[in-house]
Amino acid sequence: MNQQKPVIGISCGDLNGIGIELIIKTFSDNRILEQCTPVIFASNKAINFYKKSLPDYHFNYQSTKEFNRLNHKQINLFNCWEEEMEINPGQLTPTGGKYAVLSLQTAVAALKQKQIDGLVTAPVHKKNIQSADFNYTGHTPYLKAMFGGNDVAMMLCAGNFRVALLTEHIPVAEVTKHITKEKIISKLNIIHQSLQKDFGIDKPRIAVLGLNPHAGDEGLIGNEEETIIRPAIREVKNNNMLVVGPYSADAFFARRSFNKFDAVLAMYHDQGLIPFKALASGEGVNYTAGLPAVRTSPDHGVAFDIAGKDKADASSFITAIFECIDIINRRNEYEENRKNPLKKMTPSFLANAVDERIDEG
Repeated sequence: MNQQKPVIGISCGDLNGIGIELIIKTFSDNRILEQCTPVIFASNKAINFYKKSLPDYHFNYQSTKEFNRLNHKQINLFNCWEEEMEINPGQLTPTGGKYAVLSLQTAVAALKQKQIDGLVTAPVHKKNIQSADFNYTGHTPYLKAMFGGNDVAMMLCAGNFRVALLTEHIPVAEVTKHITKEKIISKLNIIHQSLQKDFGIDKPRIAVLGLNPHAGDEGLIGNEEETIIRPAIREVKNNNMLVVGPYSADAFFARRSFNKFDAVLAMYHDQGLIPFKALASGEGVNYTAGLPAVRTSPDHGVAFDIAGKDKADASSFITAIFECIDIINRRNEYEENRKNPLKKMTPSFLANAVDERIDEG
């Protein structure tokens, strides 16, 4: 992309959920156009269906089918389909999932081809997106497969509070079989690199939670901490990474120990996401660390119970848009600093270096 503003793609999510309502509410404030060029992947008919139920929001857009003809002063709607479809807010239907997948697939193709700079995904329902052509439990595994990566990390962010997951959407009964030393090391490497490249933290501090109550009590309540988690932490420490743990999860969050770290690695979904969502005050963002491209999403689901009722709070979605923009900008700055290390030096650092050379002379 040649223009300075990043082009941000937005997938519409489940047609019967709150995704399109969030999109309309977010982009009805034209000030966001100063920061990015939005491209919404949906259809005129789907957008206009929800516009009618949101008369207080002034949402104007232009339709397009060509990325080289985007209007950088307006919201762009990339029409992924033209046919009529039935929208039933709050209902779990095959149609809602079918078009959520079509929107996502079109947006990810554009992301891979660098026609957009980043992607923000509206929520999907994991049940009705399943088909012979789409056998993924959510956005994260799909993105990993599409970009051909060895591994990615699902990371929830709210300011400086970041929680990443070792295992994601799997039954609790299967969690332990997925906890391996190799997987922990892989996730820690991804988190460490992401904190440097995507969040501008030179020397990240990462905390690791234990799996069992009281982090196993030295083997009394399970031995995964002693046989798997501690050896993984020792290995990454030997590679000059600042990683500490395993911590007892309840005490770690109760004492707000996360404030001392740049990120936390939780062993399973609810261990990390229950405290995160309780503490993030509704403005959390889901970020896929480890991808070559930038993808964020709000930290909530389709919310069928309030869909179509003008009750959806757009705070997390708005934060996801701005986090996507910020990560793109920080990545660009990181790459510039790698090409030209002198750019990273502060003026005072350079001045001191010059003074030292003068003194030596």
